[in-house]
Amino acid sequence: MDAIVFGATGFIGRSLVAELLRRGQHVAAAVRNDTLTPWLASRGVDTGSLTVVRADITRPLTALPEVSDVYNTAGRYAFGLDKAEARAVNVAGALNVLEWAASLPGLRRLVHVSGYRVSASDGIPDYAGSGAYEASKLEADLAIRARARESGIPLSIANPGVVIGPGQFIGLATLVRDLWDGRLPALPGGPDTFVPVVALDHLVRFLAEIPASPAGEHHWILDDTTPPLPELVRTIAHHAGVPAPRRSIPVRLLRRLPSRLTGADPETLSFLSTDRYPTTSARTFAARVGLAMPPVGDALRAWTDDLVATRFGTATPWASPYGFRTVAGSATWVVGERRHPAHVLLHGLPLNADVWAPVAAHLTEPFLAADLPGLGRSAGTHSVDAWLTDLLRPVRTRPVLVAHSSACDPALRFAAAHPERLGALVLVSPAFLQRPAARTTRSGAAVPMLRRMSPARLAEALGVPKSPAVTGAAADLRRPGAAGRVVRALRTTVAEREHSRALLARVRVPVRILVGSADPLVVPVDRPVTEIAGAGHYPQLITPAEVAHHLTIATTPRAEA
Repeated sequence: MDAIVFGATGFIGRSLVAELLRRGQHVAAAVRNDTLTPWLASRGVDTGSLTVVRADITRPLTALPEVSDVYNTAGRYAFGLDKAEARAVNVAGALNVLEWAASLPGLRRLVHVSGYRVSASDGIPDYAGSGAYEASKLEADLAIRARARESGIPLSIANPGVVIGPGQFIGLATLVRDLWDGRLPALPGGPDTFVPVVALDHLVRFLAEIPASPAGEHHWILDDTTPPLPELVRTIAHHAGVPAPRRSIPVRLLRRLPSRLTGADPETLSFLSTDRYPTTSARTFAARVGLAMPPVGDALRAWTDDLVATRFGTATPWASPYGFRTVAGSATWVVGERRHPAHVLLHGLPLNADVWAPVAAHLTEPFLAADLPGLGRSAGTHSVDAWLTDLLRPVRTRPVLVAHSSACDPALRFAAAHPERLGALVLVSPAFLQRPAARTTRSGAAVPMLRRMSPARLAEALGVPKSPAVTGAAADLRRPGAAGRVVRALRTTVAEREHSRALLARVRVPVRILVGSADPLVVPVDRPVTEIAGAGHYPQLITPAEVAHHLTIATTPRAEA
């Protein structure tokens, strides 16, 4: 074995294992429960050189394979821990790893992952003032250094900043979630508060290089160009199309106020400082081995996309690539192929692009889906027509434009204005040909009713099973202003019924109409209509394979537009 990674199922540890395996190393992963192997497989990592071993670092370690490099990425990263719980892993566990590493005859390096705040400490763990997490990390740092000096163990300590990347849902991610949900009226700290970040990919590449460097080098691995916290938050807010807080609350005031009023965990406040950190050794080392950090703005934006795609750790992205893109001047949530799609999928109300996930699973050609402006995860309140034109501007194929319910209106208008851009138009449950929208759209109670809907109630109201798409839509409706925009869009759909019916008769693009048998057309049309048995207004959620089949039939040869 070349290396062993303790904490191999953790956020840093699992990505480090993946990096070492990609470099051709034989790696042992020390775990208590093997959630690592399926995670690696889902990311296409060859696990032929991986050995999974059971280990509990809170106890003395035995019967583990001999290796040359030992990485300890294990740690209890949480706030509100009691002292004993924190010390068991962060201090005693770290020393157990060191003592086992000292017994290895061919040990090349022990790499211990600590924390960037240890450099700002006076060297005395303060469990009462700093909290159990930070104090235990400092105590471990001091103990590891002292024990390594006594025994002559070749040690390198890595002190990463706030690590950001896919799968990071704690720490700074909590602040981003409050920003996204509209629960961040003021920013903690001041204009110079510095919370340094480092991209996960850069960190694990850095860690993989450490054992070949001289022993005794300790590195603070963080991006010195991280903007002050207010600017960092503005970067994320602008990318996601949400307002950034304009006010701030000084840390000294937050310390005096009850946390039940501020929502701030007292243990997080020590991280809100203006301290800077000794990064010279890390920058010199990175230059020596040819590593460069990604631009911090790009890293923050990519991480924001991952947080929103996973609903902050509660969902699984259903397609890639995904993320916010600027469409018609505002942040739009886009999924799939932007240049060469065979299908462009537009959702109806009150859902978002995720409503197409079950159908997309049955499509064999690339697709493009997006949340309409002001709906789902997208910002903007401008014309849907201008937005759709800009969304399709990069498209180089003649795709099938697929629209559901209320989205059929702008889809029809685009098809009428740009028939040369489309291969066909598929209207799924076109609202302008069916029963009018519910009377609640004209009621003042509609907005609060939508905002209060749980996923189960929303599914029941729509007549569909509870699904990730419905759960995500319910979460979107609770965001500030979202329910009101849905109600206004419903009213617009009702107002455009006659215009859309007239336009359907004139459009020159081939048109197919799909409806559920439980929600048939109420207006006869001179267009091919397919009725799907057993489905209602949302056939893509009831019979996705059949809907996908009909979309495939509608696909025409995709000449360049």
